[in-house]
Amino acid sequence: MLEEFFSHSDEHPSGWGMAVLDGKESKWTDIEKEDIKASDSSYLKKKMEDEIVSGNMIAHIRRATIGSISPSNNHPFMRYDISGRRWILAHNGTIFHSEKLDVYREEQEGTTDSERILLYIVDRINRQSAKYRRALTFEERFAILDQIAVELSEGNKLNLIIYDGEYYYIHMNQEETLHVKKGSGSAVIATTPLDSEKWEEIPLNQLQVYRNGEVIRTGTQHAHTYIYEEEQYRDLFMAYADL
Repeated sequence: MLEEFFSHSDEHPSGWGMAVLDGKESKWTDIEKEDIKASDSSYLKKKMEDEIVSGNMIAHIRRATIGSISPSNNHPFMRYDISGRRWILAHNGTIFHSEKLDVYREEQEGTTDSERILLYIVDRINRQSAKYRRALTFEERFAILDQIAVELSEGNKLNLIIYDGEYYYIHMNQEETLHVKKGSGSAVIATTPLDSEKWEEIPLNQLQVYRNGEVIRTGTQHAHTYIYEEEQYRDLFMAYADL
């Protein structure tokens, strides 16, 4: 299925990345990235000749909107919070405006809005952990991510896959842009179906939490559906061209 996923890189030529999060395949480190089209990568092709054994994995192919083409701008992104929990994020979307994220421009390693989303999440987690003087429970982490999903999706395209080492948090706010194939104790989530088997659309405008392939929690139902407007992207590119 990875081969089929990476075959879509002609439409997403700005780079690739993959996080093998609990793999037994020694050829893979936790996260690997390149700033070239996946189908042109001899490195990726060589590494995928061997079987990848992992219960948790996030792969991404990038079509750049905000941020230059470089490994530091490739997904997935990773950060640790102050309790030592590792957060992994991949974002298929664009943040057109958010003052809450702008403050992280100096802190981030790359220049993408997606990396700033992760920095904002971890900052919110850290502030509440410091307030409580302990690591946050799942319910406390979920409440923060649910609030962030609602607030950032207003006026923005916010398709997210986030992994905190125990749970996957999934959010989609553009129709028919994220799908899931469920198996026995497993789930594969992708922008488009990757084979002819049964895939379902991820519920719109509501954070979903997965564990062991099952939805175990759902968030606030909101009305911030993103509708593609070409002019919006044109204005965005023009703004960046003026920098």
